[in-house]
Amino acid sequence: MAEPVSLNGKKYGVGSAPATLKGESLWADSIRRLLRNRAAVLGLTIIILLILMAVFADVVALRPFAKQVLVDQNKVPGWLINIFPMMKGYARISADYPIGADYVGRDLLSRIVYGARVSLAVAFIGPLISLLIGVIYGSVSGFFGGSVDNIMMRLVDVLYAFPSLLFIILMMAFFRGTFAHSEPGTFRFALNSLDAQLGGMLFIFIGIGLTAWETMARLTRGQVLSVREKEFVEAARTIGASDIRIMFRHILPNIVGPLVVNETLAIPGYIYTETFLSFIGLGVNPPTPSWGAMISDGAQVVRTYPNQTFFPAFALAITMFAFNFLGDGLRDALDPRLRGTQ
Repeated sequence: MAEPVSLNGKKYGVGSAPATLKGESLWADSIRRLLRNRAAVLGLTIIILLILMAVFADVVALRPFAKQVLVDQNKVPGWLINIFPMMKGYARISADYPIGADYVGRDLLSRIVYGARVSLAVAFIGPLISLLIGVIYGSVSGFFGGSVDNIMMRLVDVLYAFPSLLFIILMMAFFRGTFAHSEPGTFRFALNSLDAQLGGMLFIFIGIGLTAWETMARLTRGQVLSVREKEFVEAARTIGASDIRIMFRHILPNIVGPLVVNETLAIPGYIYTETFLSFIGLGVNPPTPSWGAMISDGAQVVRTYPNQTFFPAFALAITMFAFNFLGDGLRDALDPRLRGTQ
């Protein structure tokens, strides 16, 4: 067989027909585009470091997060006096705590390290619940359409009419008030025990999961409506493919990109919700560290010991910026309209 020849930078096969070049897959192209986005790579790097820090918190942290040394309360390292000169004269200096100790002598750095576990758990569990419920609900609604779509979407509209954050606050207050006084052997007692073992995070997951799926259901429905009339779906119906096969083999693979991007961009919102709940006392159970609870405690002494508020707030801001950068990068990388422009 004759080998393709090159002319003016182009390859030609037999009969001067252009030779077929091996194309690059959409996912490979998306990964390449993502890696060219410096902000997205920076965000991904920070997220990986945070995950490693949370997984190996027992090694990274200098002390147990709940260990109290009352004689060391509110101690600060010497270098902080240069940053916050208002503490000069009354702050007690100690090199034992890299960024200081809180009002009961707990190491702030260790609590921030362990607090990453709470924020990252919400950052990954929240999207999983949202995707599981929202994608199934929205796919059924969009695929079958008609009265089924109308009834299912009206239910979503009713849930949307109620403010999500207020709904979660009321739900958390109900859970904490009702399940706290349950008799042993009951379902409520089992849930309360599991919540206690998780440091108070179970009810947070339930609260976020019951509200986070609504946006995902709407987005999935819209994507399914736009794809179900495409030629390849009609071709699958023509050869006798079942509805389940069409949904999982032809529709979902073509809409997964926008869904993943949307959930990545929604992760800072989940982290914010957990932080706000912990800030007002409806989040994790003490002494489980949460950045929101640490900011709440530090806010009471922000004028005298600003380090107790600044450092957990800084960790929270860095985490949310990292997920925002990654979400923006994924959105640009998975947008088919930008394919081949870089």
